[in-house]
Amino acid sequence: MEGIIELKNISFSAQNKVLVHNVSYHFDEGKTTALIGPSGGGKSTVLKLSAGLFSPSAGEVLYRGINIARMNRAENLSFRREAAVVFQDSALWANMSLFQILELPLRVHFPKMTKKERERRIESVVADVGYKKELGIRPSRLSMGEQKMLAFARAMMCRPQLLFLDEWTESLDEHASQRLIELVRKLRAGGVSIILISHDIRIIRDLADIVVMIIGGQIFLRLTREQITCDEDLSRYIERGMAT
Repeated sequence: MEGIIELKNISFSAQNKVLVHNVSYHFDEGKTTALIGPSGGGKSTVLKLSAGLFSPSAGEVLYRGINIARMNRAENLSFRREAAVVFQDSALWANMSLFQILELPLRVHFPKMTKKERERRIESVVADVGYKKELGIRPSRLSMGEQKMLAFARAMMCRPQLLFLDEWTESLDEHASQRLIELVRKLRAGGVSIILISHDIRIIRDLADIVVMIIGGQIFLRLTREQITCDEDLSRYIERGMAT
């Protein structure tokens, strides 16, 4: 199966510390891959490198065969339109209203879309995630859970074909969490490629086609969905590895 994202011998260092060391991997198109491992093990860094948010200190990150770091403007815009990220800390613009935050990707990637079309898209996506407050306020007026809902809505604006999720249900109550999980389940069924991070083994079992364990900045283990669901001892091992 074709890899939508390929990591070729990538390493990454920050503040004189090696966070990722010589990792090679390809993420299968149309599959959901869960990155797991202990805190500080490098999984969030691998996700951000895969999303082109960090540039590797060595090696290459390819999107459909093109080195992200060497993309021209048109290629980069296409990649940013097709791929979306939900950050662990939401990363909403503090000096914009919620409506402006949600509208921005539509303005950038669909400049011919009318104001009414943008409003309809925003209204539809906000309803999908279950957010019911006004959109004229700024993120500081929201709880952490509400910020996460808006971050997810922003990621959905351009109907991505590649989705990066970093602890996207963290800070949500059970009802809101299940709502977003159901949305991800529908995206998965629709063939969207998903790379996610979660410490919740229930989410891993529910959504992941492939599990990649990252420890010490290196890939330690790769498992298929069948291996996880059929082997209880292996599931317990994974849980211990996630909590280490």
